[in-house]
Amino acid sequence: MSPALILFLFFIILLVINVPIAICLGFASVITMFYSGVQMSLLPNQMYANIGKFTLLAIPFFILAGNIMEKAQISDKLIKFANKMVGHQKGGLAIVCIITSCFFAAISGSGPATVAALGVVLIPAMVNAGYGKGFASGLMATSGSIGVIIPPSICYVVYGAISGVSIGKMFIAGIVPGILMGIALVVASLFMLKDKELVKMEKASAKEKWDAFKDAFWGLMMPIIILGGIYSGVFTPTESAAVAAVYGLLVGLFIYRTIKIRQLFEILVDSGVQSAVIMIIVACASLFSWLCATEGIANQTSSLLMAISGNKFIFLLIVNIILLIAGCFIDANSAMYIFVPIILPVAQALGYDLVALGVFMTMNLAIGMVTPPMGVNLYVGAGIAGIDLKTISKAVMPFIIASLLVLLLITYVPQVTLMLPNIMQVK
Repeated sequence: MSPALILFLFFIILLVINVPIAICLGFASVITMFYSGVQMSLLPNQMYANIGKFTLLAIPFFILAGNIMEKAQISDKLIKFANKMVGHQKGGLAIVCIITSCFFAAISGSGPATVAALGVVLIPAMVNAGYGKGFASGLMATSGSIGVIIPPSICYVVYGAISGVSIGKMFIAGIVPGILMGIALVVASLFMLKDKELVKMEKASAKEKWDAFKDAFWGLMMPIIILGGIYSGVFTPTESAAVAAVYGLLVGLFIYRTIKIRQLFEILVDSGVQSAVIMIIVACASLFSWLCATEGIANQTSSLLMAISGNKFIFLLIVNIILLIAGCFIDANSAMYIFVPIILPVAQALGYDLVALGVFMTMNLAIGMVTPPMGVNLYVGAGIAGIDLKTISKAVMPFIIASLLVLLLITYVPQVTLMLPNIMQVK
């Protein structure tokens, strides 16, 4: 039996029986190393080598920044601001859900975190306004997936660490696709709600809008500081994560005064646990990826992919299908380590831009977060709404279709993704 078969057989078996993804990747890799006679002394060195990278320091800092801003109740202020601006329109709460998700995405960088932080407020509000639990939770779950598309995104950090592509350029490139996905969800929502009787909110006065803006101002400034600092060359993407954490702490402690000193220990512990979960997945995924390379699996698969799809159009279609399916079962960071070494050489050979490749791979995996049966955002949204997986899976389908249309656009028209990096000449 070939090492490749051993590796993927154990991985798939463990995945099917619902073993955590880190164990699936790590255990399958260790068994393959035993079978192939690889020295086990390479195991800790290989795992540490791939997580001991300066660029990956951005992950714990962005997680810390997101947790700090959540404790600072920035999500409530963003919801209030969006509500005052568009809440009075028909379908206004749906638009509020999407706009707030885009804003919060630029703070948390995580899909499930966005759904959890905003869903506890927005899902009950939409249900009370007559939207229906399925629609409300489905829209919140899909909107939350924007969290890994709009920068700062942990997926972009991981992709940059694997591919060597500038993380700063990835951050800038993710802005337009993220906004387009938000617009597509707004259009889909309004179309679905056109014949529905909904409770309308009163139109806010200019003073109320201004007061809501002032209240949300410091939260809205975080993505501007992060991206502005990177673009201006004041700090690197990794340093920007640390700056974001410090900025969030100052805002929470001294401006909003919603964070107490005694809460800092809890915030640090929660951030440490979340960071550890991601980093152990990265370590095991990198070991899996290393075995694919050393056993020639990645090269063989790349050659097969090139032989099947020498045409760029067909290649991109195959990649989209593979990643959409993979995104249903495994998290985005693991998928990056598994598929980037396979897909990237073929994309280079076909002349496809690697920044555009990273963004459309990320969008595929973001859509996978809401694709039944294993989309993680579905479980978070269904849990908040108190409905079963079947109900939310049915409700989310129109939003998945809208997201897929945007995915096809940025896949086959990479100039859409590269527009901002080219204008700003980000390196």
